[in-house]
Amino acid sequence: MRIVFELLGGLGLFLYGMTIMGEGLEKSAGDKMKKIIEVLTSNRIMAVTVGALVTMIIQSSSATTVMVVGFVNAGIMSLVQATGVIMGANIGTTVTAQIASLELSAIAPIVVGISVGVWIFTKDKKVKNIAEVFIGFGILFIGMDYMKDAVKPLREYEGFKTMLMSFGKGTFTDALMAIFTGFFITAVVQSSSATTGILIALASEGLLPIEASLPIIFGTNIGTCVTAMLSSIGANRTAKRAAFIHFTFNIIGTILFMVLFKNITIIAVKQISPDNAARQLANAHTFFNIANTLLLLPFATILVKLANRILPIKDFEKADQRGIQYLDDRMLETPSVAIVQVIKETLNMANLVLESYKKSMDAFFEKKEKLAHETFAMEKVINSMEREIAEYLVKLSNKPLSASQHEMMNGLFNTINDIERVGDHADNLAEYAIYRIDNKLDFSEKATEELKHMHERVMKSYNQVIRALKIGDVNLARKVIEREGEIDLMEKSLRASHIERLTKQECSPKAGIVFLDMISNLERIGDHASNIALSVMDATE
Repeated sequence: MRIVFELLGGLGLFLYGMTIMGEGLEKSAGDKMKKIIEVLTSNRIMAVTVGALVTMIIQSSSATTVMVVGFVNAGIMSLVQATGVIMGANIGTTVTAQIASLELSAIAPIVVGISVGVWIFTKDKKVKNIAEVFIGFGILFIGMDYMKDAVKPLREYEGFKTMLMSFGKGTFTDALMAIFTGFFITAVVQSSSATTGILIALASEGLLPIEASLPIIFGTNIGTCVTAMLSSIGANRTAKRAAFIHFTFNIIGTILFMVLFKNITIIAVKQISPDNAARQLANAHTFFNIANTLLLLPFATILVKLANRILPIKDFEKADQRGIQYLDDRMLETPSVAIVQVIKETLNMANLVLESYKKSMDAFFEKKEKLAHETFAMEKVINSMEREIAEYLVKLSNKPLSASQHEMMNGLFNTINDIERVGDHADNLAEYAIYRIDNKLDFSEKATEELKHMHERVMKSYNQVIRALKIGDVNLARKVIEREGEIDLMEKSLRASHIERLTKQECSPKAGIVFLDMISNLERIGDHASNIALSVMDATE
């Protein structure tokens, strides 16, 4: 039991160090992560490069693949792009094995000590982030050293040594058992790096030759697919296809290497590091994933077609659905990308509110009850969207963000609230349309012209603020703020002239009250457009 507890303790330190190192790298990268994703094109080699780089930064191929499933689910990435990124992620994860196989445990405590000192005493955020990388780096090696010490006594157990050696006998049954062992451990701990760390610890103590460790490594590559496949549950059909492609890619690669390239790989890594089983394992892991990518990348389109054939889109999934389109919890692990998605979703909500507002005014002027009821239905969706975006922002605000990103979060909270309030006013306007239709209210030509004129000014403001939000245009936002004063004056002027018409009995009291309520709601929409414009200016500045 002591061996198990010490091994688990070392593994915990190893994973914790890897997590801290990954977070430090991600913070250091900051918005560069967003740019890395943005350079992704349909070019397959670029997609592979992006997948490898992102995985090197976040130190987890599972996290990268889960993120890719999220990108596909949100429509950011095509399946062909996703295939390249997934292949690149498999290459990127081998960096962890390469690091872990180095003999640096002697200097690890020194690295941690110096880095913690720098982290405590510096106020520079960039320096703190870099210090975090080295703290994680040192803790990773301390954990690796603990694991090596934990497995040392196993050298005395002949039964354990015999079992490990049996994995390298070359028989089909033994190879299958080795692959299943790697798959099972990785599926349980949800980290191929954790499994690889244990294997390197065993190899370092002379317990696991490359002949036995190689099929286990193949199993870990298949096991890491479980995370993405679980993540695709509840996602759209295209996201499920991305997870399926990941699984298929690793299965085909394992079969190819077990049948054709196993012996070549073993000979090659032994020549490179003849007396170091840990380095042999790490090199074999890297060689397998690079070679597998080179072999299967030209067939990425075929893999996509296979996924499309096995997982076709059902009829009910083709239906147009309103509501949240761009948010996905899987993207929270990359805050800079998640922020972009929140902005997209905010614009999606703003455009839905614009449609709702248009329908409510058309319902009033054209006396169409159907349009009013469509506005009521849209209002329910808008309220739901505000809740979901707000909940996502809360989750995102708990992630490692820069000061400017935190300010952006605050601005987005205010913006979605203002957009939702515009939706509420559109709902009110639709109710006045219903009231007008039910009570057969007529408005004078003058009153109708005044309402239409004010509606045009408010509509212009709201359209402009959506564009300002989309492209971050300060000048456009400033125009909206300036027009807000004009709309306020218009509301006061129209109120005064309409009250005068009421006193002269030029219109009915019921119609008069509806008119005054209408211009009040229109004025409030102008106010909310101005509030959104202020948020745009704050965020841009």
